[in-house]
Amino acid sequence: MQVEIRVNGLARSVERGSSVAALVRELGLRPELVAVERNGRIVRRAQHETTALEPGDELELVTMVGGG
Repeated sequence: MQVEIRVNGLARSVERGSSVAALVRELGLRPELVAVERNGRIVRRAQHETTALEPGDELELVTMVGGG
């Protein structure tokens, strides 16, 4: 069953019970280079696998870019 969430302001459907880590993988992002905020609270990287996405969640994902 799919649920609706918002990622960086855009609507997205994900499988009910999907984790933050699964979303990061689905988006093709490198977990060690992404910061995740869920409903206004930072999700620590150690909690990405165990944090389940719920209908209506609002996530902000920010990737780190190196260089000079």
